[in-house]
Amino acid sequence: MTELAIEAHDLGKDYGANTAVRSVDLEVHSGEFFGFLGPNGAGKTTTIHMLTTLLRPTRGRALVAGHDVVARPLEVRREIGLVFQETTLDGELTAEENLRFAARLYGLSRSETAARVEEVLTLFDLQGRRSDRARTFSGGMRRALDLARGVLHRPRILFLDEPTIGLDPVNRRAVWNYLGRIGEQGTTLFLTTHYLDEADACDRVVIVDHGAIIAQGTPEELKRGLGAENIELEVDDVDQALIDDVRRLSGVEPTRTSRGLGVTVDDTGPALEALLPLVNGRVRSASVRRPSLDDVFVSLIGSAR
Repeated sequence: MTELAIEAHDLGKDYGANTAVRSVDLEVHSGEFFGFLGPNGAGKTTTIHMLTTLLRPTRGRALVAGHDVVARPLEVRREIGLVFQETTLDGELTAEENLRFAARLYGLSRSETAARVEEVLTLFDLQGRRSDRARTFSGGMRRALDLARGVLHRPRILFLDEPTIGLDPVNRRAVWNYLGRIGEQGTTLFLTTHYLDEADACDRVVIVDHGAIIAQGTPEELKRGLGAENIELEVDDVDQALIDDVRRLSGVEPTRTSRGLGVTVDDTGPALEALLPLVNGRVRSASVRRPSLDDVFVSLIGSAR
């Protein structure tokens, strides 16, 4: 992954005296699965709108698929797909009609349109509903049709702004199966999501807050940077004697959890070995929970605020 699909330098957006995006520097490689994370109001959607030519930057420069988003917006739009948080399907049109309308907007020929429509209907398991109006679809099926329309013209880069928001776990999983197939075709995926377990699949992630990047790296790098690991002890009845024993054996102060007790250490190996004599006695089980992206997110955003 050497070619840059997205490149931004000092990208920013102001609305009068209010700054939505302060200064964003990005490099996203071709074929990469890239996560762009942050709390509500952090500037994620504004950044996507600048990268996809929907908003003009106040300052800085961005290249998408090698094209300047300000100087060459039409070229950028030909190379990208965009799936918004909210569906933009026409509910009165059928699935096939929505796709054919999108194909006309992208200037596909009649033969290209026929082939691409069949391709995406198959990819997203929509063949059996091709003649049904979009308003009759479930939330998961509408999202599948949104994605089908987004990749109909075979974009080099697909922007996904909260693609699974509001979906139940079954439909969320289905959407990720679809995205996996798209990624296998070499499409660059640029994702924003509040479901941080989803971002674990990314090659790299950036975390933004108050319109600026505060952390970046692979999910594993960010989790390792948090350092500490947690040992969770499942206990039926926590008493002071057990708390004293756990403190003495682990060398750290335990905390009460919903399952019993927990200790946070830099290296779980020695601490877990020291606590093993308690297991199958007063402690039913001991397990190690390593930091998650949720932990990283809370640590960074909490400190930033």
